[in-house]
Amino acid sequence: MIEADKKSATEGLRLIDSHCHLHDTEFFTDNREQFYKETVEANIGMICVGTDQRSSRQAVEFAANHEFTWAAIGVHPHDTKDGWGDVKTLLENKTENSPIVAIGEIGLDYYYNNSPRETQIEGLEAQLQMAVDYNLPVSFHVRDGAKDQPSVWDDFWPIFDNFHGLRGVLHSFTDTRDNLEKGFSRNLYVGLNGISTFTKDQLQKE
Repeated sequence: MIEADKKSATEGLRLIDSHCHLHDTEFFTDNREQFYKETVEANIGMICVGTDQRSSRQAVEFAANHEFTWAAIGVHPHDTKDGWGDVKTLLENKTENSPIVAIGEIGLDYYYNNSPRETQIEGLEAQLQMAVDYNLPVSFHVRDGAKDQPSVWDDFWPIFDNFHGLRGVLHSFTDTRDNLEKGFSRNLYVGLNGISTFTKDQLQKE
């Protein structure tokens, strides 16, 4: 997900953690610099991913002041009720040497009702337009709700298909093979993590 003009900055790195929250003071305080030091010493770079307006600003500030570190900015579906105007402002103020390399994490999450469905959709569409306007890849967070509720994917795929040129990754994917293949058919990467190992859903296991 690193842009071509950032290639020289990645030389010497063995890996890039494409999704971390080391910048976020909600999770890291006194030990943050030690984590950063150990990561870089292992020749691992990182993309610090925002989840709301506050953490997106923090991601940009942290990445701007730490080598081998970049920022993704965006508002998680849970937090769309609080707006996404700061994301647009950060992009409008983006300079040639800006550490911003992606939009995210954004999407739809019907598992919890932290933000209304309509607000989540509005926030997703607005931020996808930003991704198109600034030619940035996207870190998608898409999570289904209860089985007796409408599928989040029935909303997500039509919205995705309304925007041309999107690219990115389905972060922390835990859904079915059908939606996995739909992601691949749209040239998306898919991120898997430990959550996938303890699901009780047979379709997810397959």
